[in-house]
Amino acid sequence: MSGEVDLSKLTTETQVVAAGRPAKQPDGALNPPIALNSTFHEGGPIGYGRYGNETWSALEDAISILEGGKSLIFSSGMAAISSVFSLLPDGAVVVAANNGYQGTTTLLQKLHESKRLEVRFVNLANTDETLSAIPGAQMLYLESPINPLLEVVDLPTVIRAGKAAGCGVAVDNTLATPLLQKPLTLGADIVIHSVTKYLSGHSDLILGSLSTTDPELYARLEQSRRFGGAIAGPFEVWIALRGIRTFAIRMQRSQENALELATRLSKDGRITKVRYPGLPTDPYNLIAKSFMKGFGAMISFDVKGTVDQVDLMCNSSRLITNATSLGGVESIWERRRRWATESKLVPENLVRFSVGIENVDDLWADIEHAFTAAKIK
Repeated sequence: MSGEVDLSKLTTETQVVAAGRPAKQPDGALNPPIALNSTFHEGGPIGYGRYGNETWSALEDAISILEGGKSLIFSSGMAAISSVFSLLPDGAVVVAANNGYQGTTTLLQKLHESKRLEVRFVNLANTDETLSAIPGAQMLYLESPINPLLEVVDLPTVIRAGKAAGCGVAVDNTLATPLLQKPLTLGADIVIHSVTKYLSGHSDLILGSLSTTDPELYARLEQSRRFGGAIAGPFEVWIALRGIRTFAIRMQRSQENALELATRLSKDGRITKVRYPGLPTDPYNLIAKSFMKGFGAMISFDVKGTVDQVDLMCNSSRLITNATSLGGVESIWERRRRWATESKLVPENLVRFSVGIENVDDLWADIEHAFTAAKIK
């Protein structure tokens, strides 16, 4: 048999196909097994089913290669996020987005109200505002692009400032993915993913992950998972690893579609504002270009119509699904303020659009149909 390839020397597009495979051997399997075990014989490195699993290890190895740090799989993205905050002492100060992913924001609001943590909610895309909030903080919790307004944070500058102030820095990389940016290489301590989204890519599972280059931090996060119990099922993990194989090609097609649709929407009189950092007119275009390798496959746009019209528009599409998720092969949109926990900084008529891999002209025809059905002019 030929020797094993050095995955670290491959491009990310190739790593997603090659990572997490079993060692090559005669008649050896190309894919790892689904390890359905809660109990293990004494004397090995796992010990018990809540501590480890062969299938977890394969997916963790793959994400580790992509992000450049050792990784842990969790039962959901929120479980991973909760594990990060669980490491902080009572009363610790956290700097976080005032308009970010509503799951994280809602959790932080509850932790702040209970005085478990002191949270400084800021506009992360305003670099000066963010930097002014860092002194005295124990954690800088970032996401970029910010969901759902797609503002781009100056990650190199903000991460550097956070580390210089002795702050732990965590970055939710779900929307950008390691294809577009690698926060650990910029100095972040932890990278977070909702594996549910782009990494697995088929809207059929719930998983999360954390990655870090710090062995001590990794050990603390592993202990949090071990005794917090936020463990993943091996079948879902195996499905996610299979999804990663097509991750690069899925993202390429979705990103191409997103740029084309954002361009068309930006010229449409029925839209008052399009948010997509890939547009030359977008206020975050230049900062995104400075450190990102692409602009992603998410678009947000404000519709010239009433809330009822926007809801009807989202419900009238025949190809695009009206649902709350993103990162799948299928296109999904929704009016974000239909959720009571969404930030009030998000306009009532904003539609978040996760662009899939369908034919772009078919998607545009569906958008036109939905506009017409909702009588948006």
